[in-house]
Amino acid sequence: MQRIPFDIDEYERRVHTRPCFVCAIVAGTHDSDLEQIIAEDDEHIAFLVRYPTLIGHALVAPKQHREHVVRDLDDEAYQRLMRMVYRVARAVETVLPTERMYVMSLGSQQGNSHLHWHVAPLPPGVPYREQQFHALMSENGVLPWTLADAARLAGQLRAALADS
Repeated sequence: MQRIPFDIDEYERRVHTRPCFVCAIVAGTHDSDLEQIIAEDDEHIAFLVRYPTLIGHALVAPKQHREHVVRDLDDEAYQRLMRMVYRVARAVETVLPTERMYVMSLGSQQGNSHLHWHVAPLPPGVPYREQQFHALMSENGVLPWTLADAARLAGQLRAALADS
């Protein structure tokens, strides 16, 4: 799928001027339906990203606002979060052809500070130079993505999660 340009300056402005997007999704007050929820339990939420660079790219986060991967979670809470990350990654691999699953925590105190894990499937056949961080950087463009695309994929992922 061909990528389209992404306005990094506008994205950065929005990140710095709006409330925490994960907290808004948890509260049901977020300004986009593209972040379709695919899984949640009492502590965690998983949803598709708004501006995907890879089809199936999802985020997994604690529902409570936490900012530090290690400091803000005790061992048991960390293990529960990682179980959700694992379940989501397995569901994505069930639904989409995947050469490699990228799993990482990004964000910073300067923007997107709510702790979250990226689950991003690299499809087979991507040239090596376009893999890894290159594949994830919105500076290299994002996929054209519609609400219908997001809803269809979210339904498939929810079904895969229910079967697991």
